[in-house]
Amino acid sequence: MSDDSTGRGRGAAGRRRRKPPKRRRALAIAAWSAAGVVLLGGAGLGYFYVKFNGNLKTVDIDAALGKDRPQDVDNGSMDILVLGSDSRGGANGGYGRDDDGSARSDTAMIVHLYEGHEKASVISIPRDTMAPRPACATSGGKTDPGGRYRQFNEAYTVGGAACAVKTVETMSGIRMDHYLEVDFTGFKKIIDDLGGVEVTTSKPIKDDASHLDLAAGTNQLNGEQALGLVRTRKSVGDGSDLGRIQLQQAFIKALIKQVKGIGLFDNPKKLLALADSGTKAITTDKGLGDVKSLMGFAQGLKGIDAQDMQMITLPVTTDPRDRDRVAPLAKESKQVWDALLADQPIPAEATANSMGDKSTAGGIVR
Repeated sequence: MSDDSTGRGRGAAGRRRRKPPKRRRALAIAAWSAAGVVLLGGAGLGYFYVKFNGNLKTVDIDAALGKDRPQDVDNGSMDILVLGSDSRGGANGGYGRDDDGSARSDTAMIVHLYEGHEKASVISIPRDTMAPRPACATSGGKTDPGGRYRQFNEAYTVGGAACAVKTVETMSGIRMDHYLEVDFTGFKKIIDDLGGVEVTTSKPIKDDASHLDLAAGTNQLNGEQALGLVRTRKSVGDGSDLGRIQLQQAFIKALIKQVKGIGLFDNPKKLLALADSGTKAITTDKGLGDVKSLMGFAQGLKGIDAQDMQMITLPVTTDPRDRDRVAPLAKESKQVWDALLADQPIPAEATANSMGDKSTAGGIVR
């Protein structure tokens, strides 16, 4: 990718003042991490500030990255990086062991909220994408130099949330306003406290690696099954990570419908349990790192339905150096980032030549 296609040189350091939304409506953004469910839970339980504030984990992205970031364009939009971590430490150990004991960002999505917060676009970044990675501070106090050809999900391994954000901002030229992360165990608990999520499968799904066994037809997924679905890869579609992304996107839409249809605020007991498990499950940037901030955020973001969300995979093709990896299509990726920077819908031609969003996995779950 050229410097232009990665977004370098696009932005100058600095912050922007955002226009206030013209209208505040509700949005249950639930990237696979169910971040939107967490926010819905926090929004209705302000009197549990002390308890839930103690649950939250935060990362000061602004302090870690300083001023060397893209310009904060003043157009009323908002961009959120949502990550799911595949660490096998602690309670996540039942899903296998990491080769080096470290964690990687198993799933990454940029959620772009358009001005007015009535519509959104979600861009999934394949974890095996080969792209430039900037220099990042490591947990050991050293600096990893990065490079022009690095696997995307290793950014989190190298430097945690701050390096993941910095890598996305380098790729896109877009400043991330917020950061949300959830782990395997937290995801399961959120789904269980929600009462499960209903999905319909067009064919049976059996995946020994993710411990998933679903019959064709309507299935009410508990937390364990939901986690299995969003991790399933080899048993559906073409067996690639691109197919798994389509499963994740289908699950997000089902989750949004579930949240919208169960009358969550009419069930204080369920709402309390969901808020407790949700605030324990997530890590946020410092700007969302307390219940009051989550409440304010959620009040402006809780009403976009599934049909109001445009969901795509970053335009990619087979990496010429390694057929098991993918590389961004420079022209098409730039079209995606330019559209978001201008707060415009992503044009159809941006994904027409991409390997993403083409797997048959996308038609298996709805």
